[in-house]
Amino acid sequence: MKKALRAVPSWAWWLGGGVLLLLLVVGISRQQRPALVTPPAVPVQPGRPEAVAALGRLEPDGDVRVLAAPISGVGGSPRISQLLVEEGDEVRQGQLLASFDSGPSLRAQQGLLAARIGNLDQRLAVQTRDIHRYRSLSRSGAIPSGELDTRETALLALQGERREAWLELQKVHRELELTELRAPIGGTVLKLHARVGERPGDSGVLELGASSRMQALVEVYESDVGRVRPGQPVALISENGGFQGELQGRVIRISPQVRQRSLLSTDPTGDADARIVEVRVALAPADSQRVRALTGLKVIARLGAGSSPPGR
Repeated sequence: MKKALRAVPSWAWWLGGGVLLLLLVVGISRQQRPALVTPPAVPVQPGRPEAVAALGRLEPDGDVRVLAAPISGVGGSPRISQLLVEEGDEVRQGQLLASFDSGPSLRAQQGLLAARIGNLDQRLAVQTRDIHRYRSLSRSGAIPSGELDTRETALLALQGERREAWLELQKVHRELELTELRAPIGGTVLKLHARVGERPGDSGVLELGASSRMQALVEVYESDVGRVRPGQPVALISENGGFQGELQGRVIRISPQVRQRSLLSTDPTGDADARIVEVRVALAPADSQRVRALTGLKVIARLGAGSSPPGR
């Protein structure tokens, strides 16, 4: 045994001692190191949807009214004889916007009917006096009863003519109202489709929007609409720099219909045939005033977040 121990070289003893010393140091350092604390998991708030990015455009509250011209008796539209507004003009409800060339002939017809009714009223007055006189004579036997019947029949005929003329005059009154185009709401003239001397077509005379209150119509991909809720906050920026900063709003209506998108991104790789759901966003009053003259401007919306939305 002693011979075996003497056979071990001295460098092996030093190596073994170094290894034991290293293991001892490692063990002591592990005992003195503080235990790692695992941070608690952040609970996910139930019912809070993730933010959704989508394209949209600015529109007046209540959509855009397309004001049409009346239909004339031959089935076409009369010509515009007077146009009193230009694009961008602010108008009030009931304000006269345009008039048509069918007005003069209808006013002449109105005058003829009024004169006819006046003449009939005079004849009726005379006929009524005669009827009273003939009734007295008939009761005294001075005239035959058949004469009274003839007078009364003539009176009924005059009354019928007067009623027909009055109804025709009321019809002309209604047609005259249609020779003037008045604003059904207060708002801004967004676009003119016809000018003086032209017959308005299917696109009407002009487009009118209540731009004092603005909204955004946002097209949300059908795959994302499940994360959109009424009342959800929305931040909007202009895709092409039409306004500075961002607009704030809230979701007020989600369409129940899925349809093909109409707004295309500037990204050429975007899916033009994607299916979307239209979401209406009401803008904050101050932001609504900022963009009241920017109907149709394309925006990028981030629904469910207050930070600036990214591009899509």
